Amino acid sequence: MTKNGTDITPIVDLTYERGAGPLRWRRPLYFDLMPPCNDACPAGENIQGWLALAQAGKYRASWELLVANNPFPAVHGRVCYHPCETACNRAQLDGAVSIHAVERFLGDLALSQGWTVPVVSPPSGKRVQVIGAGPSGLSAAYHLARAGHAVVIHEAGPLPGGMLHFGIPAYRLPRKVLMREIDRIEAMGVRIVLDHKVEDVLAEKEEGRFDAVFAAIGADVGKRVDIPARDAARVLDAITLLHQVETGEAPLLGRRVVVYGGGNTAMDTARTVRRLGASEPLIIYRRDRAHMPAHAFELEEAMAEGVKVKWLSTIKKVSGDDITVEMMCLNKEGRPEPTGKFETLKADAVVLALGQETDSGFLKKVDGIKFGADSTVLVEPNMMTGHPGVFAGGDMTPSERTVTTAVGHGKKAARFIDAWLRGERYDKPARPSVVSFSMLKLPIYTDVLPSVQDQRPPEERVQSFAEVVAGLNEADAQHEAQRCFSCGNCFECDNCYAACPEDAIIKLGTGLRYRINLERCTGCAVCVEQCPCHAMEMVMEPV
Repeated sequence: MTKNGTDITPIVDLTYERGAGPLRWRRPLYFDLMPPCNDACPAGENIQGWLALAQAGKYRASWELLVANNPFPAVHGRVCYHPCETACNRAQLDGAVSIHAVERFLGDLALSQGWTVPVVSPPSGKRVQVIGAGPSGLSAAYHLARAGHAVVIHEAGPLPGGMLHFGIPAYRLPRKVLMREIDRIEAMGVRIVLDHKVEDVLAEKEEGRFDAVFAAIGADVGKRVDIPARDAARVLDAITLLHQVETGEAPLLGRRVVVYGGGNTAMDTARTVRRLGASEPLIIYRRDRAHMPAHAFELEEAMAEGVKVKWLSTIKKVSGDDITVEMMCLNKEGRPEPTGKFETLKADAVVLALGQETDSGFLKKVDGIKFGADSTVLVEPNMMTGHPGVFAGGDMTPSERTVTTAVGHGKKAARFIDAWLRGERYDKPARPSVVSFSMLKLPIYTDVLPSVQDQRPPEERVQSFAEVVAGLNEADAQHEAQRCFSCGNCFECDNCYAACPEDAIIKLGTGLRYRINLERCTGCAVCVEQCPCHAMEMVMEPV
């Protein structure tokens, strides 16, 4: 059966005779449809599924379902921009479910309890080299190890984590949390070799007897811009600065620091220099707030900490501590255009936060690999490059550059690599239709506001790199999980059972849902009308 062109497997058996009720021309069916949160998650988490377990207090089972797709719940609960919450149907009623907060609760609980992830498949005898210990490489290694393959990660830097370690400030992601989730991956048998920069992929593949390679070195080279600079002692890029802060080598920047850019990295940089002692951090951005790529909450948190923003401005020249800035205006397409009006600002340092590029040159020695105009590596739908057995993913491939997207790439690549190693083909399952807010029937719900995570006050935050946002306690996490509508998936609320005038709905027991007695069903559709989450639909009688 199909719905909107998508195959859907019904929960009930269709191999029955036409039931009682001579006027019945349609019958109810139970379906599992796609919740919008699941649909929006770049890591492919079964969010609705693990929220259902969490609201029942089954935290270990909830965490295990979560890490079946994402090995970093404690990390993602802190740094993911949670597109799942943007898509959440509850946002149209009283506020989205704080999915990231419940995910963090589960991740932190797992760390405190020492929960481990078992390898679910026997040893395959295959070896895979992963290049880069960032979020995509670690995710691929995790899923490959669970599939029974031996994995070695070669990382050019001194610590694993990639941009998780050297790009995201510690006030958002404490390093102890990150390293403990990485330790869990190593405990599964994944070997991480640090300070090992891969220069010749094919030579190392042969020497290491690797059957496949997954390259995921990220994009950790800061973009430069041609700004005339004379006698400017402090012009540096954001990626270098954030890396130096992490290694304890942060330079003295002075009191007046300008950050040039409007993305999330610019927000992290401005908040970082504030903690390094800059009393007047200023972001210069060439467009207005409505066109700023940084997430709204990132900007709000930065401004609360004393960061100012100069909109519709671009840097034209840096000379000593003088910065020449040109005013911009937006044309009807929303693109910035110069006005010919200039002003001079004073700054002790300028930090360029204009995006990142990937250092993919080492792959140019490999036959068949193609590159985009921005040095990204082009891959096929199965994540393989133009060279057999060499795969790539994460920020070094054309994609949205977020942690969750990178982790999703790692999982996706692992599934294709696993199939390739076994001489099989991996076909991604068809996606059911997504359940919209208008498809829900919510009379049983009342407005229940989200749980709120506490934050340290701004004047206290800027004194150190201590974590800003606190996690939820158990009561608040369970309350938040219980706010989930279970869109498109039966949660056994008994509405259909109670509403049926013919007693045609049969309860099968906890976790087993219901069955329809078609000898009694008259096709009145009362059960479907009473289903709050749209887990039932009326379908035409078979001919």
